[in-house]
Amino acid sequence: MTDSLLYDKDPATHVAHVTFNRPDRRNALVRDMYEGMHLALADAEQDDTIKVVVLRGAGGCFTSGQDMDLVYSWYEGSRVQGDPAREAGDGRSSATTPPAPEPERKRRPSQRRRLAYDRWAQSFYHELYKHNKVLIAQVEKYALGGGLEFALSCDLAVCGRSTRLGMPAARFLGPVLGNLHLFFHRLGPTFAKDLLLTGRVAGASEFEQRGIFTRFTDDADVAETVEDLAAMVARMPADGIAIAKEFFRLVEESQGMAGADVTEHIAHAFATNLSFEDDEFNFVKLRSRVGTSKAFELRDAYFERGEPLPGVSHPGDDLEKR
Repeated sequence: MTDSLLYDKDPATHVAHVTFNRPDRRNALVRDMYEGMHLALADAEQDDTIKVVVLRGAGGCFTSGQDMDLVYSWYEGSRVQGDPAREAGDGRSSATTPPAPEPERKRRPSQRRRLAYDRWAQSFYHELYKHNKVLIAQVEKYALGGGLEFALSCDLAVCGRSTRLGMPAARFLGPVLGNLHLFFHRLGPTFAKDLLLTGRVAGASEFEQRGIFTRFTDDADVAETVEDLAAMVARMPADGIAIAKEFFRLVEESQGMAGADVTEHIAHAFATNLSFEDDEFNFVKLRSRVGTSKAFELRDAYFERGEPLPGVSHPGDDLEKR
């Protein structure tokens, strides 16, 4: 495992725990956590003494989703060699002088790079709902982006009533994010489109009204309720659980999840390659200029209050000044 993801298991109780461990960052997801999760889930899958896996976050927070300080770093390695003079078009020839080492220049990740990485990254979400043990999500404080997808991928979930959930990255990566099959299947098309087309963060009450998660409790009772639920499930026969998981997945895929493992990474690769107009919110560009925290402030001002982006003129601005 890694420091950012903890794993423990108890053969006596038949319960394992996978814990996101970046509490100072609201357990924001980084690559090491995905790699650690893969190892943990693989271990639990092969351990006949384990019947239940609890997915939770340290410090009373599930996860706030991808760490946006590292946005696009998941596509690192997409660099090309180039001659700055030639790129500038000055026509100089290097025939009479030895060619100097060509410096690296950055470029936007290619689609093949996006597809290769996204196929790898999105596979971890599919490992959850295809896992052979009962998975329980301990959903507290925040379940955003990948956190919402993790919670929806689990068999059971206990959600604190003050938890905030949604896909806020839709506001800077577009509404084609995550496993659309999963969202439409678990949330229903109306609520899924609401969250994706607005990028808003919803309260747990909206999920409770729709009966989306297994239990809703006061925040202070979430962890205890999860452990009680895990203990109850662990009393079931191990073979019965394994058989049930296979049939549950068969039924779900026949009802709407078929093809999800192909669609998701292709959609994500396209969604992270948007072109933005001058008056549209471009998180990556703003973040490079003003930093992550300020970029989030500008996002909220733009989407929640309709304020223009700094340095961008809008049609009618001159008329309003007259």
